[in-house]
Amino acid sequence: MRAFYDELADDYHLIFRDWDASMEYQASSLAAVIEAGIGAGGTADADAARRILDCSCGIGTQAIGLARVGDAEVIGTDLSPRAAARASREASARGVGLPTAAADMRALPFGDGAFDVVLSADNSVPHLLTPDALTAGLAEMRRVLRPDGLLVLTVRDYDELRAQRPASTPPQVSEHEAGRAIAFQLWHWHPDGERYDLEHFQLVPATASGGQGWDVRVRRATYWALTRKQLAEFAAAVGFRDVTWQEPSESGYYQPVLTARR
Repeated sequence: MRAFYDELADDYHLIFRDWDASMEYQASSLAAVIEAGIGAGGTADADAARRILDCSCGIGTQAIGLARVGDAEVIGTDLSPRAAARASREASARGVGLPTAAADMRALPFGDGAFDVVLSADNSVPHLLTPDALTAGLAEMRRVLRPDGLLVLTVRDYDELRAQRPASTPPQVSEHEAGRAIAFQLWHWHPDGERYDLEHFQLVPATASGGQGWDVRVRRATYWALTRKQLAEFAAAVGFRDVTWQEPSESGYYQPVLTARR
């Protein structure tokens, strides 16, 4: 997975029609979820700013947006060093501080109870492909949360997708300085019906590399299509309580959102 996101780091923004607008929208929705889940105070130290860890920050789509909303201290980690480094640069270019580090969510480089909120958005947790790996990741998120701290996870709607088992996603077209970019995915489902291999295609104008036509970039990854029930049970098994799902119609976020407390 590190190779997948290292290779994608320079092009990740091309997935979005307007990356900055998406940052703003996602931060607004997630900030409301956090506020509702943890309250206006909600810190271990009443005089300190709320500390948020985005433990799958990528190039900063959620973390940068949250750092620009309110007075929270946001820190990002990601399995990909290239993505984490870009997140910090992009935050600085937008006038906000975002300390980042390369780290596996199964081994977070922080002390116990260091954060008020731990976030993993945009379908990152399903990269943990086995029960042991998923348990280890959730246990680490719980460990670095303060008592009564808030966990926020967002994933694809796999309840529906596992029933449909789609072979692809619709193409997404975005406009950029070099022209249009097109992104789509091919999905290859495993016999177990729960996991699938993904081929992520990006077509960008070859003029960006001095040619004509299209540059085609393909990256491959694997996901575990966890249902709401499965993910909630894993969270409860490592000690989270008040495990709750919010649908997009409730949260305003584009994916189902799981919240839970340490």
